[in-house]
Amino acid sequence: MEWTEEAKAALERVPGFVRSMAKRAVEKEVRSQGRTLVTGEDVARAHKKHIAFAEDKEGEQSKTRIAVVRCETVSEVCPGVACFKAFNKRHRHFQGYGDDTEIIGFFTCGGCPGRRVSRLVDSLKKHGLNKVHLSSCMLLEGDYPACPHVKEIKAMIESKGIKVVEGTHH
Repeated sequence: MEWTEEAKAALERVPGFVRSMAKRAVEKEVRSQGRTLVTGEDVARAHKKHIAFAEDKEGEQSKTRIAVVRCETVSEVCPGVACFKAFNKRHRHFQGYGDDTEIIGFFTCGGCPGRRVSRLVDSLKKHGLNKVHLSSCMLLEGDYPACPHVKEIKAMIESKGIKVVEGTHH
């Protein structure tokens, strides 16, 4: 597959960690059209199809963007339905959020001692993350074992300038 200089330049603007995936997607689309030359227009079309929907439009930067972090162990038996329902109905710890609020992340801690949280919070900050909810499963005692690292996880998130809310649906 050949690439025009314009297409190569456009591909270089794609973040390095996804560039090879983007290149494969563009080439697959061009191949499906029976062509062998990738143009800048092909790269732009792929961007519009796969990426543009997730980019902020003017005025959207003021939205409240939250993420929920939950226990790795509990994730083996809980699909997160109650967390999402509580958010969608603005119930319990999601009360007070308006229509300008969206969940942009839902992830597990990565296992003790919360080894994944720091990297994912950094990644989500690039997308305008304002708040992180510690899921109810990390805070409850009785139904699940209490998280022994919740204080450290909370402090680490707050050290990145992100507000932490303790709880989701309980």
